[in-house]
Amino acid sequence: MVPEQLPERVFYPQRAALRLIGSALLALGVFLSGFVISEPAPYELMLAVQIALFFLAGLKISRAVGPLLILLLLFNVGGMLSLMVMADLSGAPMYMAVSLFLALTAVFYAAMIEDDHRRLGLIFRAWVAAAVITALLGILGYFHAFPGAEVFTLYDRAKGAFQDPNVFGPYLVAPALYLMYRLLTGGLAAAPLTLAGLLVLTLGIFLSFSRAAWGLYLFSALALIAVMLLKERTAAFRLKIFTLALAALLLAMLSVGLALQSKKVSDLFLNRAKLVQDYDGARLGRFERHKMGFLMAMERPLGLGPMVLGKMFGEDEHNIWLKSLTTYGWLGFVSYLLLVWSTLVIGFRALLRDRPWQPYLMIAWIVLAGHTMIGNVIDLDHWRHVYLLFGLIWGCFALEQAHGRKASAAHPA
Repeated sequence: MVPEQLPERVFYPQRAALRLIGSALLALGVFLSGFVISEPAPYELMLAVQIALFFLAGLKISRAVGPLLILLLLFNVGGMLSLMVMADLSGAPMYMAVSLFLALTAVFYAAMIEDDHRRLGLIFRAWVAAAVITALLGILGYFHAFPGAEVFTLYDRAKGAFQDPNVFGPYLVAPALYLMYRLLTGGLAAAPLTLAGLLVLTLGIFLSFSRAAWGLYLFSALALIAVMLLKERTAAFRLKIFTLALAALLLAMLSVGLALQSKKVSDLFLNRAKLVQDYDGARLGRFERHKMGFLMAMERPLGLGPMVLGKMFGEDEHNIWLKSLTTYGWLGFVSYLLLVWSTLVIGFRALLRDRPWQPYLMIAWIVLAGHTMIGNVIDLDHWRHVYLLFGLIWGCFALEQAHGRKASAAHPA
């Protein structure tokens, strides 16, 4: 035995144990993302500790992940500059601290995935577990299944262990898509449990009565089936996808149909199903505020500052593009625009490649694309799972870059 090799052999089990503990902590952090009743939530505390420990322990940010870090830092620099134009800073520094922290979580997720692609499976399983539990809480709360259950609802809408139904509903979509993928590609033995979880998430999304969540779920489900049909070209597999997708759709419709038998549910559904609500098109409604906010932002390169527009009009922006302008200024808006479109581009380029991480990339990309669309009518800023989606896609991009370098080294021109 060569003496120099001894330390590596001695410490290898310790390193393996540390990696296992690290992966378990990562999964626990993702699981806690489903329980944000108050802030700071356990999620923030867990991720703050993990980010510090892992980067101190040597977790690296590669060149592939570097652009994500740069764009998020520029985005937050824009927000910090907006503080300079505020007359009243109450709450604004804390708002920007949360923004910076969430940016670091996206970079952290990307670096952890690049370090070991097997963590993708852990992340999605933890996300599914959290989503099913918080969805059950929302469903039980909506139907007042036990004393005090109303804490999991808001304005007669399910919100689970979240503060807002409009965040609760979209949070469930990526886990639902993952279960849908498992249902379409897995064996029959696991199908009943997978289908049960999918029905719980579908009912949770429905009872959130979030139009954005409904649209996001419909788009994501159709996009998943379309991408899978493009990738899998055998007739037998395509028939399986079509058959199972149709069966899942019928069961989901049955589940929603049963819920609609309740007068309370049907009345709220008919009201929420309107494309334009009174508070959307009314004077100083959502769309009018969008117009006025954009006009104001065009005259203020540094923005208005965090929460200022909401204090002026009594309602927040409800538009992520307007929010990036008012809260993060022109620099933040351009940075966010580049971040979203560069993320969609790098994900799209690898969407159909046969890789171990392809299913996770596919789901994350589809759901982020859907969030980009609903961002026109809802504010995505500070949504924890959106930063997770950014991290997932950039982590898969880094894996793809490493895979390309290995392929080039193995087959030089």
